[in-house]
Amino acid sequence: MSDETKNGITRREFIGAGLAGAAMLSMPPILRAQNRTLKVGVYGGYFKDSFDKHIFPDFTKETGIEVQSVAEPTGEAWLVQLQNAARAGQAPADVSMMAQVPRLKGANAKLWAPLDAAKLDNRKYLLDNFVHTYDDGSISGLGAVSWYITLVTNTDTYPEPPESWAAFWDPANRDKLGLLALVSNSFLLEITAKTFFNGHDSLKSEDDILKVLDKLAEVKPNVRLWYRDEGQFQQALQSGEIPMGQYYHDVTGLAAADGFPVRSTFPKEGGVLDSGSWCVSKASNRLEEAHLFMNYMCRPDIQAKLARRVGTAPTVKREHLDLSDEEFAAVASDKPPILPYYQMYLDRGDWLSDRWTAMITG
Repeated sequence: MSDETKNGITRREFIGAGLAGAAMLSMPPILRAQNRTLKVGVYGGYFKDSFDKHIFPDFTKETGIEVQSVAEPTGEAWLVQLQNAARAGQAPADVSMMAQVPRLKGANAKLWAPLDAAKLDNRKYLLDNFVHTYDDGSISGLGAVSWYITLVTNTDTYPEPPESWAAFWDPANRDKLGLLALVSNSFLLEITAKTFFNGHDSLKSEDDILKVLDKLAEVKPNVRLWYRDEGQFQQALQSGEIPMGQYYHDVTGLAAADGFPVRSTFPKEGGVLDSGSWCVSKASNRLEEAHLFMNYMCRPDIQAKLARRVGTAPTVKREHLDLSDEEFAAVASDKPPILPYYQMYLDRGDWLSDRWTAMITG
């Protein structure tokens, strides 16, 4: 997970004051597991604090498994640590929340322990894109949390919400945009491809990617700020200095709830849905506990709790959730999302960064 994305999460506040209602899907009882522990790696700061307060204690209460949470470093540094430790037969964390490109790299290196599908029955509640498998069909990871990047506007400047990401290219919006600065965390290639081309099919080859980059380059006169510091853009959005851009849906909603003149819009093409997934180090000797934990985290009631307490979008299908329309809208959307093309970054990371600098932000 990039510094930029991770920092966006750590600033997120609680959604709602508490759990609404006590209704839970009936689940098979989990055998209590006294004197057992599990090391779980999560993104640091507020995000880890929220899991320590709202998620891990209830898991321990239900199963008897004590969670020792580990604050992960940002970017791919945690993947490198896990790989080096696994070579020595050690696991800094048994289960880790991994951003998608590091998850794919770990899978290619067979770093993740193949998991027993029979012990992960609750995966049936997950959206299909959150069940990750090896080529032989064994499970390599499961969706943990997700979050949306949407089109945000200052309502004083834009009384009516835009309908499409194409608003970024409108000449009327010259010098009014704030966009994420990195190819790897802005997902502007996917946004451009979905808005003007054929989605991921338009990003299969370098020649095709260059065509999408050419189209994206047309937006440059409208960009006031290519930002890495999310706080800088949020302040400029709230003040109206930079009245349009891309930002995190839940954070924008919280700012609006605090009285700032901002809105988050899911364009007709969809918001960008990014995510983190649970993976288990092959060096872990806590596979039984890891299965119990991951199966627990796939439960609809736990995903609903994350939405209310941590502000993340559920990884399970909406029909299984007890979230109200208002609670769901605070973190997610029913519109089909734009999914990041993670394999593209895995296959062409250095080339993309070079082209991005030369054609977009340089």
